[in-house]
Amino acid sequence: MNCLSRILFAVIAACTMAASPVAASTGGPGAPILNASAGSVKGLRSGNANVFLGIPYAAPPIGERRWQPPAPLPRWRGVRAAQTMGVACMQPPMAPGPYDRGRVPMSEDCLTLDVTAPASARNAPVMVWIHGGTLIWGSGHSAMYDGREFAKRGIVLVSINYRLGVLGYLAHPELSKESPDGVSGNYGLLDQIQALKWVRANIAAFGGNPRNVSIFGESAGALSVEYLLASPLARGLFAKAIVESGYLFTTPALRAKQGEEPTAEALGQWLGGKLNAPTIAALRAMDANKLVVAAGATGYAPYGTIDGKILTRQLVDTFDRGEQARVPLIAGFNSGEIRTLRFLLPPPPANAEAYTADIRARYGDLADAYLRLYPPRDFDRTLLAATRDTVFGWTAERLVRKQAAIGQRAFLYYFDHGYPAADAANLTGFHASEVPFVFGTLEDTPPNWPAIARTPGERRFSDAMLNYWTSFARTGAPTARGAPAWPPFAPTGTAMRFADVPTLWRDFMPGMYDLHEQATCRRRAAGTQSWNWRTGSTAPVLPPRVPQCATGSAKP
Repeated sequence: MNCLSRILFAVIAACTMAASPVAASTGGPGAPILNASAGSVKGLRSGNANVFLGIPYAAPPIGERRWQPPAPLPRWRGVRAAQTMGVACMQPPMAPGPYDRGRVPMSEDCLTLDVTAPASARNAPVMVWIHGGTLIWGSGHSAMYDGREFAKRGIVLVSINYRLGVLGYLAHPELSKESPDGVSGNYGLLDQIQALKWVRANIAAFGGNPRNVSIFGESAGALSVEYLLASPLARGLFAKAIVESGYLFTTPALRAKQGEEPTAEALGQWLGGKLNAPTIAALRAMDANKLVVAAGATGYAPYGTIDGKILTRQLVDTFDRGEQARVPLIAGFNSGEIRTLRFLLPPPPANAEAYTADIRARYGDLADAYLRLYPPRDFDRTLLAATRDTVFGWTAERLVRKQAAIGQRAFLYYFDHGYPAADAANLTGFHASEVPFVFGTLEDTPPNWPAIARTPGERRFSDAMLNYWTSFARTGAPTARGAPAWPPFAPTGTAMRFADVPTLWRDFMPGMYDLHEQATCRRRAAGTQSWNWRTGSTAPVLPPRVPQCATGSAKP
């Protein structure tokens, strides 16, 4: 991603924190005590669920351990209280809006997770939630991520924290020199991998099956799921994956320039210079809060790093080569993704003639297809759709196509559910709006989130999504009683549309994927352009057709 796009995309936020909803649970007599490999823990009883909060899964990454891979904790002695919500990882303030969660406790000592399990769980399926927030904001400790509805369906839910922003993703030559593998960056991703290792070693004590673990996340959490699908270090730690509103942008490489992207190490050196802290010792000496705020003010945007070990190549190349984890997959996106992300939109054109001329100049032989999908009328709708599909739509369909190509069942969805408060604010299907329906936490959304009415219809809709997600975790096939059977996307091209009720969408969005795949293929083949959110009048002039893109996929 070029510098401008990194700065703009750095302010996307997804899903937030609010007060823990288990405050009324009992931690007195009868509170569950479990003996796990990590040590004994005492949790809370909430209805028919056992809830364990703020369990550490790695040593605190503070002091000289700042910007080091996560280190396992030794087994603790005695019974550890797991009855208080953990703190968030360090992050800057968030701009006001539906995702803002207000002031929250933060610390560098934040590598903790929550577990919610049926009280009678034995060998139950496990789902591990990875929160969103652009790899800058968010926490796994959130009311909206409460796991009790999952527990009612026989699922053990784990929600994790991981290092964010500059503390989670900084690459730098000095850090690479410290590493036995000669690499740096990806610390937040390594945290996620360590959390999955903790789950494998400990979850049986909570009633979960370590051989039936599904990972799922939204936005930056979905990007994290993509990284985990691609990383050799995560292989075998999960059996299924769900990607909600993921994206497949160009990722910086550690030392080799990738298209328009600076190298990850060069970006780290640039940041140190901007902060008047040119050495890692100086950066480690900075107060953590001042560091994350100052880094955000420079426009620094965290991303994974292509380092040859943790992430071996660009995600699109990994999936083209079939090197990703061979697991069943659900992927999808929302109809109104960009309605809360309008800063990603290109500027509106002066008129239809100017728009048409600009698209023809930028897209050449693909202009007719572009104008057919995104016509020169109702420009607000047109620009919203074009940007949505460039970022999220193409990604979701590409993931399910590539997973099907390696013989795995892959399911595509389109979330288009409106409800009165969201519709009134022109936010139908906005980015992350599916999350409270997936979790069944309709009454636990952040303060500025369009309120979801407490109606039987909304609860039935949420139940259907919960049932699809949890049945997929159980068997690899999403099903819901009283709702349509959800077939894999290949070979019929059928997706599930979550509108007023779940319905099947056959012949999904004809032409959308082919257009954006062809454009991305040419940019990759040229090697001088990045592929990201830029579309319409913000897109660079498309490179000419090349033979390797004849089928829409550039071979590395």
